Amino acid sequence: MSAHRRPFPTRWLAAGGAAALAGIIGVALLLQTGGSACAAPPSTSTKTGKATFYELGGTTGNCSFEVPADDLYVALGPEQYAEGASCGAYLDVTGPKGKVRVKVFDSCPECPAGHLDLSRTAFKKIGAEVDGIIPIKYKLVTNPATPGPITVRIKEGASRYWFAARIDNHGNLLSSVQVAAPGGSFKSAHRTDYNYWLIDGGAGSGPYKIKITDVYGNATTVSGIDMDPGTVQKTSKAFTGGSTTVVEKATTTSPSPTRTKKSSPAATKPAAVSPPASLVAPLPESAAAAAPSTTEDALVALAAGETTCD
Repeated sequence: MSAHRRPFPTRWLAAGGAAALAGIIGVALLLQTGGSACAAPPSTSTKTGKATFYELGGTTGNCSFEVPADDLYVALGPEQYAEGASCGAYLDVTGPKGKVRVKVFDSCPECPAGHLDLSRTAFKKIGAEVDGIIPIKYKLVTNPATPGPITVRIKEGASRYWFAARIDNHGNLLSSVQVAAPGGSFKSAHRTDYNYWLIDGGAGSGPYKIKITDVYGNATTVSGIDMDPGTVQKTSKAFTGGSTTVVEKATTTSPSPTRTKKSSPAATKPAAVSPPASLVAPLPESAAAAAPSTTEDALVALAAGETTCD
């Protein structure tokens, strides 16, 4: 296990757990040869599955986000979590009682594709808690509204020699993050499965410019990001909603506290930990020029349809 990897939280699944569920979603297969891969582009088509619920205990989830203020979040199985590439996206989930929008926040190691593990709060909005497992329909949201502007959090232990940053409130799936120190050129970061973007050789002492590009080719550059580990630095404008380039000065806020766990009616399953892996997929043609580094494959996470490779 990497020294910087966040451990999987213990998961509690309702009414029998994932073993009884079949993956009912059509998932784009990831084909990988010689380090390259291809997958279907992001799809907003409606997919079918089932949902359970859980609550956190002493953790912020594998995406390393603070718990959303509305407590509406979802954990995805390995195929859909896609080594962290789905973190920060939003899904609209419809159940027997209605619809809820949830943020991709966590990983559920034992969940097959199509099994969404919701927060208890989210689950209760669309189903009866006593049912434990409910049928659902869900889809990826494009350009969702976010609760605030882009934020950047430099990881504890980072320095001018090892850069690590978490990007939040981006809404759409991200394809690349690049970082530049004063007077320097942009360096490409790579994303970990705990949703921090790393530059192993560092990016200098800052303050930094960070260029963020999503899978649709929208690009935003934020500036004034300090080497201030553990602090959430807030910029002044949202990212989603259209192609834009902005330069923003960061402000700082304190990180949110974690929560204690309340068990839901199920057995505890051990969390399987996989080593970090880079999942690579081509961008849509219109976005290719805007994102100079490769795209991690959140597309296999949330897309349905055929996969074709040249």
